[in-house]
Amino acid sequence: MKNISLLIKTLFIAFSFLIMGCEKTTYEFGDITTPSNLNVITEIVGADENNPYGDGSGEVIFTTTSDNTITYKYIHNGSEKMAPTGTLKYSFGATGVHKYIVTVVASGKAGVSSSKSVEVEVLVVYSPPADLITMLTGDDSRNWRIKAEQPGHLGLSPADLDAPSWWSAGPNEKDGLGLYDDIITFNVDGTISYETNGDIFGKKPPMDADFGVQGEPEQDNQEYHNYPLAAFTDSWSLSAPGGNETLSFAQFGFAGLYVGGDHKYEIIERSDNEMSLRIIGWDGNAWYATLIAID
Repeated sequence: MKNISLLIKTLFIAFSFLIMGCEKTTYEFGDITTPSNLNVITEIVGADENNPYGDGSGEVIFTTTSDNTITYKYIHNGSEKMAPTGTLKYSFGATGVHKYIVTVVASGKAGVSSSKSVEVEVLVVYSPPADLITMLTGDDSRNWRIKAEQPGHLGLSPADLDAPSWWSAGPNEKDGLGLYDDIITFNVDGTISYETNGDIFGKKPPMDADFGVQGEPEQDNQEYHNYPLAAFTDSWSLSAPGGNETLSFAQFGFAGLYVGGDHKYEIIERSDNEMSLRIIGWDGNAWYATLIAID
């Protein structure tokens, strides 16, 4: 009987420890308060009484303050930029005087957030160099394609870098997808013709938003391999926000891999027949593409 009693006590203690071990640990955030009292100050660089829209650089400094906030994010035309301190210098690129709406999102504990939109009217003065126009258009019309045979013709990195670090495509890595047969024709009058040969390649979220849902993506990384899209036309322009030559498309023009964003590609390197481009995509990351002229 003593042995049975001892066994029962041992099993009871073991069971108690098991129950205690299975209890979930409770984590508390403390008081969760939504960010409030958002105040956004805009400073157009070079603006004064005689130059209300700035000095022509297109630069605006945004400064946001609020209560109960951990970090800030600025959104313009689908492009997102993080600004942990609330201050961001942004360069607008469209030549002339234009109005822009920028939304700032203040995020607090546990992901709660508040937002506010502001409008700025900014002047951009820019005359692209003649050799850049000649490179793009041949002073008439010029055809371009993705340089599929080159290592790194597509790439990905964080937004604060200027070269691929997370991924760099190998030669012809995306062969068979709706990518390498695309041809972009730049015309000197500021228009483009985009020959898709029936389909394009890109990321599902921005393509769904811009063109409509076309079934399920091909891979876990949310890609459409052969998204059906007919040939289309668009317009292009050049600017140099912050001194960086930038190629902008008015609507849905893109370079090789569709990643959405604001459709503004920084020209990070160029020669007479090639150019390497960088864009901040819908996801806030930097995407890269290398184009070569077809002469």
